[in-house]
This record gives sequence, C-alpha cells and structure tokens, in this order.
Amino acid sequence: MGTATLRPYLSAVRATLQAALCLENFSSQVVERHNKPEVEVRSSKELLLQPVTISRNEKEKVLIEGSINSVRVSIAVKQADEIEKILCHKFMRFMMMRAENFFILRRKPVEGYDISFLITNFHTEQMYKHKLVDFVIHFMEEIDKEISEMKLSVNARARIVAEEFLKNVSRGLSAFLSRGQRIWGSC
Repeated sequence: MGTATLRPYLSAVRATLQAALCLENFSSQVVERHNKPEVEVRSSKELLLQPVTISRNEKEKVLIEGSINSVRVSIAVKQADEIEKILCHKFMRFMMMRAENFFILRRKPVEGYDISFLITNFHTEQMYKHKLVDFVIHFMEEIDKEISEMKLSVNARARIVAEEFLKNVSRGLSAFLSRGQRIWGSC
C-alpha cells in the first residue's frame, strides 16, 4: 500500500484534528484553581468527547481523544516484521526521552499505540493550531520513511557482515583442508 491509501488517511486525520482542536481554558470542577488536561484526568465525563479512531489498516491507526481543554493523539505505526518492530520501539523510545523538546509529545504512549501527543488549550493559545496539525501530519508521513530507511541500513550492514563472515569461514575451511591433505598425504 502506497500513497494511494496514505492521502485519504492523512486527510481524515487532519480534518478530525482541526475539528478537535477547538479548545478553551476550563478550570477543574473538582479542585479549585486547578486546570488539568481533562482528557488525561477524566474527572468529569461531560467534558470528554467521543474518542475517534481512524484506521488505514489493522496495524496503522490513530486515536484522537478530545475534551473541552485538551486533545490526545495516539499513533500506531505500521510494523510489518520483527526488524520494523524493534526499530519502531527504539526510535519511539529515543523520541520520548526528548519529550520536553517537542512540547506536545507525551513520555508514555497510550496502551496499544506507539506514540502519543497531548495538545492543551495553552498550546493552542501559544502556537498556531494549523501548525500543530501540520506537525502531527508531517510526523505521520515521515515516521514510515524513517523506519524504512533504518531497515534498509540495517539490512545493508547485515549483508556486509555476512559476506565478511563467509569470506573468513571459507579461508579457514580452505586452510583446514590444505592442512588435512598434507597430513593424509604423509601417511
């Protein structure tokens, strides 16, 4: 599946995010003078929107959970084989360790997803909404490319290592066989 299925998928995510990012400042109904992301604390059910899941296939999907003052975007990245699973896990771990540099990136993803972003009303007040949406969409476009490039690099390195190993094995085997002929030839 190429870009033919990627464009409608990303368009659906973009439209849903644009609709969900209508956030406003809303103080906690439970604790006075507190303003926590309702999508995280879930203290008042009436402040939460219905979660939306957008799937490209069974392995690639986006969960958008909205509330009155925050939106959580969780992304499951395509992982076709074990190498892609390992590369995805390592790359996401690398990103999440640097979460403070990305402002909206959560340190821990929602269960069942590879990475999560949390956008609050404070983010939408300080940054352009369309730029936040563009960032998430750009991340989704680039993550597949990045993992594919890393996989090609790993496979190329593995090929070189295997060739060197086989060269050394064949040298050792030919040396062993030539010594064996000398030993058997002297009998």
